[in-house]
Amino acid sequence: MLKDLIIFSTFVKLLLFPTYRSTDFEVHRNWLAITHSLPISKWYYEDRSEWTLDYPPFFAWFEWILSQFAPLADKEMLRVDNLNYTSDATIYFQRATVIISELVLFYALKKYLTTNNMKNKNLLNILAASIFLNPGILIVDHIHFQYNGFLYGIFLLSLAYAKEGNDLMCGIMFAVLLNFKHIFLYLAPAYFVYLLRHYCFQETSIQGTKKFSLKHFFFLGVSVIIIFLLSFGPFIIMGQLGQVLSRLFPFKRGLCHAYWAPNFWALYSAMDRVLIVFAKLLGWTLNESAIGSITRGLVEDVNFVLLPQVKANHTFILTLIFQMASLVKLWKRPSYKNFLVSLILNGYSSFLFGWHVHEKAILLVMIPFSLISADNIALFRSYMILAVSGLYSLFPLLFKLTESTIKIVICLLWFILTFMGILSTLNYKRNNIKKYSRSNESKLSYLIKIIENIYMYGFIILQFFTGIVHQIIYKDGKYPFLPLLSTSIYCAFGVIYSWIRLSVIYFLGKDDENQEVNS
Repeated sequence: MLKDLIIFSTFVKLLLFPTYRSTDFEVHRNWLAITHSLPISKWYYEDRSEWTLDYPPFFAWFEWILSQFAPLADKEMLRVDNLNYTSDATIYFQRATVIISELVLFYALKKYLTTNNMKNKNLLNILAASIFLNPGILIVDHIHFQYNGFLYGIFLLSLAYAKEGNDLMCGIMFAVLLNFKHIFLYLAPAYFVYLLRHYCFQETSIQGTKKFSLKHFFFLGVSVIIIFLLSFGPFIIMGQLGQVLSRLFPFKRGLCHAYWAPNFWALYSAMDRVLIVFAKLLGWTLNESAIGSITRGLVEDVNFVLLPQVKANHTFILTLIFQMASLVKLWKRPSYKNFLVSLILNGYSSFLFGWHVHEKAILLVMIPFSLISADNIALFRSYMILAVSGLYSLFPLLFKLTESTIKIVICLLWFILTFMGILSTLNYKRNNIKKYSRSNESKLSYLIKIIENIYMYGFIILQFFTGIVHQIIYKDGKYPFLPLLSTSIYCAFGVIYSWIRLSVIYFLGKDDENQEVNS
């Protein structure tokens, strides 16, 4: 099954070589050039291109390794001054490196399958395929252009080690991951609590009690420190740590990305726009420059007109508050299942309330959620809503007409195969028909399911509006932001709802990892 999966996926990804490339393609070409052509002391200072190196050192070394093979394709891509260089050989080389680097994801999935004690191997294969062929990764990596598959491979390796009880390797792999891409810092609180409680506190001879293990704490701490010293050590020695950190954490960027990620701040910004309309009807005098800052698509600070202004520290505090709730339960009951759900909820909190969140960050929630999506019907429905709203929110990344059909077909096929596969293995209709029938559930629960289904079907109308109706009604180019605005807001409702739904399951459900939840 897995061999067939990698052959089929490679074939699909090769077909995507000629498709649209975003500016991220030039970003990574430039990083190849920087790491290959310049000494390490200049990596985080080079600024001839606007696409400066802003990933942690391990990723810079990853680019350096790739650059050693680049001359075999086209050495011109490695010139720092050769901006926006896109020869066919360069395109094929960079596209190929994404496919090859995803072997890490393939290995991680294979390892995770071997550590899973689930009896239904069919279901495990479906989950593995749903991750390896996730449309989000296909769209973001193999069309738009990034290396998320490689990074999530390291992430899943960390989870596989946690699943098999090797907490030390789990922590080491996560430390390695942080030094490849720092966005995973959002998940660090869950890792910290789990490893401290599960690895550093050991069972004693007295039933139900645990004792702090200084030895385990020492091993874990030293291992993590060594990883970070290997990564940042050279820059500390050169006195460049401040420069590196300034690249990694550019807080001068604004609250919202050019295209609003479907999160709480998208709804907050939209509410400000609604209030502006009412304020104008009432004849209020408004700040016109602030009105323009909300939708003009730039990345500097957004100035809200009527709602309170939001600063970076506000988003940090909100994110931490919502993360803390799941961490308390994880501390009390540090099981692997609680760790995984806490990771997902941490990802949700950072995506919904974080500063300058990209829509692509939804994968931070979707990938780990995939691992528990088939545990029971309640989790499956929560995941289904997240997957549909999250993947649709990525559609604006591919704005050309030629890619419209590709993204729709890829997502539809994935939805059908994944959702139907999970439902069939859960024996939803055959074994649970009485349990989940209308007569056996409350009217409120039944009403909620109807609303959920209506919301899901609403994406058909949304696609019809953004893809066809808007162009017909506004041929003169008026209101160009409406398709993005409507997509962001509609998807935000789904992402937020799935977060609330999972939170209810996590906090009100039992701790038995094999439980069935009827909601």
